Amino acid sequence: VLSVLQWATLRIERGAKEKNHPLYKPYVNGIIAKEPMSLEEEIKEIRRSGSGKALDAPEFELSDIFYFCRKGIETIMDDEVTKRFSAEELESWNLLSRTNYNFQYISLRLTVLWGLGVLIRYCFLLPLRIALAFTGISLLVTGTTVVGYLPNGRCKDFLSKHVHLMCYRICVRALTAIITYHDRENRPRNGGICVANHTSPIDVIILASDGYYAMVGQIHGGLMGVIQRAMVKACPHVWFERSEVKDRHLVARRLTEHVQDKSKLPILIFPEGTCINNTSVMMFKKGSFEIGATVYPVAIKYDPQFGDAFWNSSKYGMVTYLLRMMTSWAIVCSVWYLPPMTRQPEEDAVQFANRVKSAIARQGGLVDLLWDGGLKREKVKDAFKEEQQKLYSKMIVGNHEDRSRS
Repeated sequence: VLSVLQWATLRIERGAKEKNHPLYKPYVNGIIAKEPMSLEEEIKEIRRSGSGKALDAPEFELSDIFYFCRKGIETIMDDEVTKRFSAEELESWNLLSRTNYNFQYISLRLTVLWGLGVLIRYCFLLPLRIALAFTGISLLVTGTTVVGYLPNGRCKDFLSKHVHLMCYRICVRALTAIITYHDRENRPRNGGICVANHTSPIDVIILASDGYYAMVGQIHGGLMGVIQRAMVKACPHVWFERSEVKDRHLVARRLTEHVQDKSKLPILIFPEGTCINNTSVMMFKKGSFEIGATVYPVAIKYDPQFGDAFWNSSKYGMVTYLLRMMTSWAIVCSVWYLPPMTRQPEEDAVQFANRVKSAIARQGGLVDLLWDGGLKREKVKDAFKEEQQKLYSKMIVGNHEDRSRS
């Protein structure tokens, strides 16, 4: 497949050049040149260029408005948050007609090649993958139910671990997932918390096919509910009712009780709380960093050339998403186990969460963002708006106070 995609890339570039066609559509996110300057520095520059007055001359200058206007327009044109919730763009077509927004050049050979790819993916690979997925899920429900009837002890724990591991690995095969694990000596241990960046629901089986974890999540109905009820019989997973999830103290207490028992499996948590498009890591919720357990960071990075693993839950339902995954060429990803991290005496939970997030972003080659992933469905919180207002107000009031003292 890699050879075919490389040939297609060369053919696209050569054909576009011969016919003088634009290879890619213009991409608006590349037209803005930004310089890393603070609010005070930028307003100071605007005042100097406009009126020649220094920053500490008047409390307010009408020209200050231009700074906020420009920032607003820049944010609309190059929104670093919203674009994290859409499919990652590729440099060339991967013959999937999904991440080729920039692609323009079409030729007969490429069209025929794409048609052959459709036949292979839908008529040959898809039935095999569905059969494997059905087998894995059926074995997971049946196996964990049977193991759940055994008395608690070492035998039950052993069987539970290996039933989960076997079924997850079958489900991974159903996606033709090619996974490279790095630094396995850092894999999470009992009594700890494994935290990872979140791109897709399959992040769970990607990690669980190489280790043993206790899952944390909300109780669901339907097929997912059947699977959850079967799994919790064999392993102490932590499931919450919908009403309990909103109770921060209850969640923290349940997690603390779990990690304090060193015989229980490490908890797997995705602190972002939503799926991000494989290009960045967004704000980690501080809850899992408040309970004082050892944190085992994990970085996951997918190769979108063979298939886009990102789940845009606001656009696609679970069935549609799984169909897109199973009709891709493959799911290729790398997983890095980072050294365990503990909260320092001078750190609060937010600082600890940011330190872990930065380590994951650095290892996975992802952009480290401070924004909350909840912006995927919610409006910007008033606190973010007030923060900018306070910066400007502090600049004005601070200068006024300085002059009063002088």
